[in-house]
Amino acid sequence: MLERTEDIPEDARQVVYYSLAIGHHIGVFDCFKPAFRCTTAVFDRVLETLKGDEEAHRKLSGLLRFGEITVDITHARPLMAAIETVLPTAPPDVAAWLDRLRSALDAIRREPAIYLMGRRLT
Repeated sequence: MLERTEDIPEDARQVVYYSLAIGHHIGVFDCFKPAFRCTTAVFDRVLETLKGDEEAHRKLSGLLRFGEITVDITHARPLMAAIETVLPTAPPDVAAWLDRLRSALDAIRREPAIYLMGRRLT
């Protein structure tokens, strides 16, 4: 079974990427799978914890403003840096959520075609 990006030949990956790119132009939707969830109260505490990092706070608070955000490779480095800064002193529930986000960002860093969609459910 192939489990790591390195196990998949580059030419095969390019075929998949090309197929996805074409699909986006003809109305094919990505298959979404929930990575993690939290309550509004926990998310509010996440935003409060990240208040010292303007870029990370702005990106994640877009979820409240717009109801949905996309996190891709361009956001991975600044969000990871912000998480690393606050994680040691974050409350346990916030730290758990940030750790799940950090894992997802690490997956994006390893495979830039991956992205996250954040959606407000209420």
